Amino acid sequence: MADVTLAPDEAHPHEIEPHHDYAVEEPTGSHSSTGLSNNKLAMWLFLGSECLLFGGLISTYMLYRGRSQQGPRPETIYDIPFTSVSSFVLLMSSLTMVLAVSAAHRGDHRRTRLWLTTTALLGATFVGGQVYEFTAFYREGLGFTTNLFGSSFYTLTGFHGAHVTIGIIMLMSLVVITIRGRIAGSRAEVIELVGLYWHFVDIVWIVIFTLVYLIPS
Repeated sequence: MADVTLAPDEAHPHEIEPHHDYAVEEPTGSHSSTGLSNNKLAMWLFLGSECLLFGGLISTYMLYRGRSQQGPRPETIYDIPFTSVSSFVLLMSSLTMVLAVSAAHRGDHRRTRLWLTTTALLGATFVGGQVYEFTAFYREGLGFTTNLFGSSFYTLTGFHGAHVTIGIIMLMSLVVITIRGRIAGSRAEVIELVGLYWHFVDIVWIVIFTLVYLIPS
């Protein structure tokens, strides 16, 4: 009997060539044309709007602080040493925030939670010092409606204190959700976004402390 050699396609007639048509999975953090992720771009835009807001508040304070004809004046009530220590505590929280972001990029979740908690505690210390300062000023006769200086001062510093408080809530929320592992996408990027907000709050306070407390009216 003559040997019959089958063609390659006839050797296995029921075998179908696999179809390589895979969908390309998009990365979890899509990027904008600037090279930044959409989340980071949104955060930078938000911080830009906050700069305009704080710029208006600071300008209002600088305009009104020397026009008070009654009630306490800045030089009579400010406790510069106390506020300097409180400011130092807030600035140190920027360092611990950097350490938290660095630990998150390394995947060290325990140290990430440690530094996030430390940052929140330092921020809470600053807010506590601000509450004490407001109480002392009120006892010395400077209320919100006492004069233009009091109104602009409490509005500016109180608004900043509210931002610090929001940052503390964000930090402690991060600690909780990292424990539960419920961060969608890049955990390091989420912590970095909160870090951008926290550094912004610290930088704004440097400007406020310099213009409000250190430069005489």
